[in-house]
Amino acid sequence: MLRSLFSGISGLRTHQTMLDVTGNNIANVNTTGFKASQTQFKDTLSQVLTNAGGAQGGVGGTNPAQVGLGVQLAGVTTNFQQGAAQVTNRSTDMMISGDGFFVVSKNGENFYTRSGAFDFDANGNLVTAEGALVQGWAAVDGAVDPNGPLAPLRLPTSVLNPASATTQVGFDGNLPSDAALGTVLNRDVEVYDALGNARTITLSFTQSAGAAPADPNRWMLTTSDGGAAQPVAFNADGTLASPGTVTVDGVAVSLADVTGFAKLTSIETASKDGQRAGSLQSFTINADGTIIGAFSNGLKSPVGRIALGTFANPVGLEKAGGSLYTTTVNSGEAAIGTAGAGGRGSLVGGALEMSNVDLSQEFTNLIIAQRGFQANSRVITTSDELLQELVNLKR
Repeated sequence: MLRSLFSGISGLRTHQTMLDVTGNNIANVNTTGFKASQTQFKDTLSQVLTNAGGAQGGVGGTNPAQVGLGVQLAGVTTNFQQGAAQVTNRSTDMMISGDGFFVVSKNGENFYTRSGAFDFDANGNLVTAEGALVQGWAAVDGAVDPNGPLAPLRLPTSVLNPASATTQVGFDGNLPSDAALGTVLNRDVEVYDALGNARTITLSFTQSAGAAPADPNRWMLTTSDGGAAQPVAFNADGTLASPGTVTVDGVAVSLADVTGFAKLTSIETASKDGQRAGSLQSFTINADGTIIGAFSNGLKSPVGRIALGTFANPVGLEKAGGSLYTTTVNSGEAAIGTAGAGGRGSLVGGALEMSNVDLSQEFTNLIIAQRGFQANSRVITTSDELLQELVNLKR
């Protein structure tokens, strides 16, 4: 049988595979996070008709004569070039800008994906469209430990920002040195106990200039807890002389930043700690994957962090369907870490990575595959005609 017949058949098979791969790329042109594939061909074993000969005895050397036996598929590689961004403005949509994969768990097995189209289930778990659990690290008391074990990320609406007691209050601004004798300035401060119950403490500043000629710029401070009045004195240059801190109903009130210049009344509360308990209302995602929750008490605090994985050879990953990849012996194990560190890309919230399929290239590949298929079919037709001539020699 003619060798060209089998070469043509191998060409049909490989170009059919090329057509299959190209068709799959085009079919997934709008699949979130999809990465296009390309086929690579190689020739098969060549049959040696004449071996090479070395030069000897006044005769030059000869080259080997070989006839190829066709083509075969060398491999199908995945192109992990970054896809275009599509802004969705959905808080649960995320895109990796750079290298890396989201880590998700399905039936106890870890998979990896570039598709960040996530949502929440009834239990508050962050999941993919197929229900795979997005992995990361939960925050404990507002702190995230990225060195801990991975766990499914949960953001139930019942999560609370705990209450804490007020221990410190800071004032700044100015007490006017030229205020009339007996001028009273009251300042109310809302503070909290350990359970988040609010109460108000009051500080009253009364101008007492002239009461002590040696200390003309002085105010008297009385507090709502009934403590003894304390002088608030200033130096000649308007800086505070004493006291720096007073205690009101168990709360340390700092006056260190208060000044005593003329013509200006601006003393106000500058800072304080403590808070009431708050429930989660919304969240945003930082570039490093930290999920920042906004609570009903007006505070923002980390509630979790998304994990990313990278591979020594991402092309060695195996597609597992559903825009998921699984590891192989040639991909290496995933290096798990945070976005923006260790060569991992940053995260963009409210956006998705689109397919990186280049339609112009894919339609060109369709033409190449079609013409290659036609050319190999012509080889088979021509080989058949030769065989027909051989059969017709015996009439």
